[in-house]
Amino acid sequence: MGSSLEEGFEMLTAGLGGQLVGEQLELSENARLVCAARGGDRAAFGLLYDRYARMVHGIMLAKAPIAAVDDLVQDVFVLALRRLSTLREVGSFGAWLAAIARNLAKDHYRRSAPEEQLAVDVAEEEIEMRVSRGDQEASANLILDAIKTLPDAYREPLILRLVEGMTGPEIAARTGLTAGSVRVNLHRGMQQLRAILSPSPGRSGQEGP
Repeated sequence: MGSSLEEGFEMLTAGLGGQLVGEQLELSENARLVCAARGGDRAAFGLLYDRYARMVHGIMLAKAPIAAVDDLVQDVFVLALRRLSTLREVGSFGAWLAAIARNLAKDHYRRSAPEEQLAVDVAEEEIEMRVSRGDQEASANLILDAIKTLPDAYREPLILRLVEGMTGPEIAARTGLTAGSVRVNLHRGMQQLRAILSPSPGRSGQEGP
């Protein structure tokens, strides 16, 4: 692939260290906002939306068709607002919100599983064809399509990192995952993504004599 893909690979390894103090301060601020939102402060909930919309969008992008993503993101926050009083640990808002997003995505998938599975199968074939012929167009869409063929554990963190632009520590802090698991899943997912997008000599599309 071209330089844009290599830049994406380089982006992956950036920002995976440090920032712990900043993340801790943000989590403390989030807890304050959750408490305020529970008391009916819609502005506080709006700030939580601003902070977590990218995360929810990335989760939905990893699990649902693009056409449904925006509506599902809104559904997640509407449901979260209704259920905010059930959140036991205000400091775990991000992990709680991510769980709501994943559950809604699963419900959507159950309703449309045959169509979505067909779309994934077609995407895999299309990726192989485009890679084999060295197609350089629409590299961002090609990468997204390729990511969506990977196992779920790799799909979500890769999209949050490469599409939503979140750092490794930010992904961990906002989804409730450990920094170690995020780092491992990003690394393994990127290896599989590179294998899909980097054609081997045997897939060059050229026939021998």
